[in-house]
Amino acid sequence: MAIVKKRDNEFPFGSSMLSDFFNGDKFFGNEFFKPENMPAANVTELEKAFVIDLAAPGLKKEDFNVSINNGVLTISAEKEDKQEEEKENYSRKEFNYTSFSRTFSLPDNIIEGKIEALYNDGLLKLTLPKKEVAVSKSKQIEIK
Repeated sequence: MAIVKKRDNEFPFGSSMLSDFFNGDKFFGNEFFKPENMPAANVTELEKAFVIDLAAPGLKKEDFNVSINNGVLTISAEKEDKQEEEKENYSRKEFNYTSFSRTFSLPDNIIEGKIEALYNDGLLKLTLPKKEVAVSKSKQIEIK
């Protein structure tokens, strides 16, 4: 009689796809719920602005919608491609639809009316200028 040691976190199915799926980090981690076509975003904080770079190749600037509502910046895009070919003995129709939506909570120090967006070579770049923060100088108060 052979003794088989079973790991505590493994299903009794062995190394089946179901076992790999539920035991892996992909089911409970962020990868499972992240769509494959979600563009990558980099957020950089500079002295006078935040910069958001969004990689979205294959789109046109007309495909994007950028809006702000209650301090939340939403960047979305939709693109639909149709190809139809009709011949005597057959017809071919292909449809491709791509869409995404990303949201970012904005800090209070953003000047919403001066946000700029530029799309060039597959990269959407948003510049979010910061408000000037008053720097208070130290002052001695005399006690009377």
